[in-house]
Amino acid sequence: MAALRSHVLLDAPADAVWQVIGDPAAVADWFPSMKSSTGDTRHRTVVLGDGSVLEEAVVTHDPARRRLQYRVTGGDLPVAGHLGTVDVLEIDAGRSIVVYSTEISPDSLAGAFDAAISEAVAALPAHLS
Repeated sequence: MAALRSHVLLDAPADAVWQVIGDPAAVADWFPSMKSSTGDTRHRTVVLGDGSVLEEAVVTHDPARRRLQYRVTGGDLPVAGHLGTVDVLEIDAGRSIVVYSTEISPDSLAGAFDAAISEAVAALPAHLS
């Protein structure tokens, strides 16, 4: 299983960042490779830019810790195992860091997932301004 991690330092309060990250159904609003997303704090469906669909189970939705975890449970990609974790950590009153970690198998999917996640994390500052 491949382990991936991306992070970004943001000049924004952690609670403001969590308002964006913590809404599972709205992930496509800030994740460029996703065309659309729907769901709630238990399940979501995302449609990727190429039309592929991923079904996901929300494992953890913890506003107090500002943590969202999810697993790909089905869809069009041959995902054998997956766990995504997004943490929003407060540095001080006006700054935070987002850490996005993913475990994915088969390893052949790691490159595509890493590129998409890295792009989304890098784009967060522009999305929040």
